Amino acid sequence: MSFSKILVANRGEIAARVMRTARAMGCRTVAVYSTADADAEHVRQADQSVLIGESLPAQSYLNIAAIVDAARASGAQAVHPGYGFLAENAAFAQVCRDAGLVFIGPSPEAIRAMGDKAGAKRLMQAAGVPCIPGYQGEDQSQSRLAAEAARIGWPVMIKATAGGGGRGMRLVPSAAAFAELLQSAQSEALNAFGDATVILERAIVAPRHIEIQVFADRHGNAIHLGERDCSVQRRHQKVIEESPSPAVSAALRERMGATAVAAAKAIGYEGAGTLEFLLDADGRYWFMEMNTRLQVEHPVTEAVTGLDLVELQLRIAAGEPLPLAQQDVRISGHAIEVRLCAEDPRQGFLPQSGTLAAWRPSAALRTEHALRDGAAVPPFYDSMIAKLVAHGRTRDEARQRLLAGLQDTVALGVATNQQLLQRALAHPVFESGAATTAFIAEQLDGLLAPDDAAEARARLLAALLLQLGEHGWPSPLAHRLPNALRFALDGMNCQARVQPLGAARFDIRIGDQAPVRIDLLALPGQGHVRFCCNGLAEQAVVAHGPAGRLFFHVRGRPFQLDNLTHVAVTREGAASADGLLRASMNGRVIALLAAEGDTVAAGQPLVTLEAMKMEHVHCAPRAGRLAALHVAVGAQVAARHVVAEIADA
Repeated sequence: MSFSKILVANRGEIAARVMRTARAMGCRTVAVYSTADADAEHVRQADQSVLIGESLPAQSYLNIAAIVDAARASGAQAVHPGYGFLAENAAFAQVCRDAGLVFIGPSPEAIRAMGDKAGAKRLMQAAGVPCIPGYQGEDQSQSRLAAEAARIGWPVMIKATAGGGGRGMRLVPSAAAFAELLQSAQSEALNAFGDATVILERAIVAPRHIEIQVFADRHGNAIHLGERDCSVQRRHQKVIEESPSPAVSAALRERMGATAVAAAKAIGYEGAGTLEFLLDADGRYWFMEMNTRLQVEHPVTEAVTGLDLVELQLRIAAGEPLPLAQQDVRISGHAIEVRLCAEDPRQGFLPQSGTLAAWRPSAALRTEHALRDGAAVPPFYDSMIAKLVAHGRTRDEARQRLLAGLQDTVALGVATNQQLLQRALAHPVFESGAATTAFIAEQLDGLLAPDDAAEARARLLAALLLQLGEHGWPSPLAHRLPNALRFALDGMNCQARVQPLGAARFDIRIGDQAPVRIDLLALPGQGHVRFCCNGLAEQAVVAHGPAGRLFFHVRGRPFQLDNLTHVAVTREGAASADGLLRASMNGRVIALLAAEGDTVAAGQPLVTLEAMKMEHVHCAPRAGRLAALHVAVGAQVAARHVVAEIADA
């Protein structure tokens, strides 16, 4: 190897993932971190670490000068960018090269060629790669873009040329919606990438999203490692990925793989890369973009090929030739990955931040993470906090293993998409292998439907936990007077009446329902409780949060419990009647959409916040006069912070 110390210019699970392989290859590792990540797990796992700036990415993980200075100060000879942040930034790769650092990735020229969606599309057309009809011209005026969209035909997809991760992307169903969605896409692209330029493409309705993993070295060798199916998405961001795709035959895999390898060779590519395609029901495929980096979903390819893709990256960056030819690539079994994200699907996938009260990954899965009990989930970065991967001899074996392991994974303290992922894996459409990019949108109501039986059991457990309080195992001398409780379970208010019966037995009545017998069986420690309800014994994991809040995990699902027994009852509708607009999450103010003194209507957009790379518009809770704005553009606000006040007009 031409380097013995690697700086990982990233954070979280991908930083930990790169460090794991680097250590196995005998390389020392250097972490960089922002002030928000001072105690982060990737910092703890590195041999050395360097503070590079404040919490916002522009002040830290996107600060090229600070990262290069950190490499020099630590003595690192190479830089691995991970994914996101600067991973596909040609200027960063160039600065590393100029500083004498090995950039573990493609050349600045290749990144530049494929990083701009418009330019990449022209290159691929010249190389004979099938591309979606569209517009990628320099004229970015609204009138020209509207005219081109009409020429292409509705529906049309708007895409930021510098985009990724679904940001700066909008599906436009008709001419009437074009202007508003164009402005939204450009605004998001400008904030996320510093570039508002977009391209237009004909929207392929309900396609499969198929990507081909390629590797190439500086000696002219290039191979592909099969495909990944990334069709299950929300807001154009991948949620579930698998390899091989249930929609790709051996013959189609060979054709798509040959196309991807030809594309890589056409631009003199080096390192790991991914060609992304849309596949229709007739087996036709079109190039979308090339990701000039390691993908989030690379573990599923590792699972079916037995290869360490990070190791291949390091060896290629060190100048070694690829250690295998195309005929040596073998696909064995099936692998599926899900992305565990800190978000609330019931609130439009609103990003969440906070502190993990308990983290227990399933031992049956490969779980990529940088988490622990008490780990912070900051509001400044991507919402994905872990990746869970299962491998099996067949697709259904992998699916069932992943479903069981996901149910056993405990993530308490911050809302996640865990239940939605379970339901997606168990859904008949996904089970049959028929899911397209429209899957989540089409099935969302079912994926989010309440589970009455599980929630009824959880309310009983919540009452039991509050009855136990701080005392733990009930004393045989404790009184047997009934206890009235009020609590909120996942935000839903409940009333309960608990009648102690002695010997750790209770009758619990929820609301006006009939009482149910609950037996406390054990408190085995480490936050576990065993109980029996109607003859069925179960175990739950319990964790304490701030201000007396409890979290518990039972039947594969997390719950948040707030004790309201001694809290004054608020008048229904008071929250909106007071005219106070509160931030729905921690975030940064990026736009004020009205001025103090303006007359506003109920539901009128007032303030736009950005959290975890996504924009969220906050609207007036009622009609009236905008009496006060308590924030300015650029301000960082906490969840529930009052950002505006509406008074009578």
